[in-house]
Amino acid sequence: MSVGLTGRAAQPAPVAGDRPVLLGIDFGGTKMAVGVADGQGRLLVRERVPTHAEQGAPQALDRALALAAKLLGQVGAPVAAAGVASPGVVRPDGIDLAPNVPGWDRLRLADAVRDRFGVTAVAVDNDLNAAALAEVRLGALRDADPGLVVGLGTGVAAAVTVGGRVVAGHRGAAGEIGYAVAGGPWPGTMLELDFSGRALDRLADELGVPGGAAGLATAAARPGPARDALTARVDEFARHLVTCCLLLDPQRVVLVGGVAGSDLIRGLLTERLGAVLPYRPEVVLSRFADDAALHGAVILAHEAIPASR
Repeated sequence: MSVGLTGRAAQPAPVAGDRPVLLGIDFGGTKMAVGVADGQGRLLVRERVPTHAEQGAPQALDRALALAAKLLGQVGAPVAAAGVASPGVVRPDGIDLAPNVPGWDRLRLADAVRDRFGVTAVAVDNDLNAAALAEVRLGALRDADPGLVVGLGTGVAAAVTVGGRVVAGHRGAAGEIGYAVAGGPWPGTMLELDFSGRALDRLADELGVPGGAAGLATAAARPGPARDALTARVDEFARHLVTCCLLLDPQRVVLVGGVAGSDLIRGLLTERLGAVLPYRPEVVLSRFADDAALHGAVILAHEAIPASR
């Protein structure tokens, strides 16, 4: 099943060869997702590949564009517009605050997509902002205002929605809570180094627990060192999430990303918010699973089409 811009589910259908389509690309520190949608935003084909972050940014970009070319070839239609979701703060000449893939700061994603596919209308935004856009238009925030989207994946970040719009901030860095100060004497460490997919992978290795963050969450279901260590990390993150909720007073908090898929972690966070907040937001898991940012990228593409078309 795929979901269009109306939010209604529909079965994928073939596209006429001359009917333009929308291209969506979601770059992440662990995986990259590419999808081709019809003019209404219904995903026709999609595919996910690993980022191989340790091999650097150029190879990741090249492989994502090659995958996009393959999917466009399968659909057999011209591209009307493209939307790209990327970690960090996207500038025309580079990307800030995207440390998980070496060299990502030097990429010009919009130019790369334009050059490869000859499409003029290209929109690029932060990946969690794209996910929040999908939640506002199609998902859990359609009837909730304000909203808070919390990304728990390779890194950790948040996105704020008010009045049906995503709040980017003065420099586009609103919600970069991975840079919050955590633990120890001042200035402590970055929150993302304590609580994120990569941080929990490292913690699992230190404890000798196989399977990275997912294995750690499984082991933590039982009392013992794994549970104690994971609970301490969740507690640290929960303190910051409480502050976010006190500042915004969200109606609903939407969790996205692989770490958010853990019932244990999600339950611990919900319990901690409920224990201290004077007004408790509803905490839900995104119904898009790992594809919220991809759906947001498709919406970005749709909105990049000139109004005169």
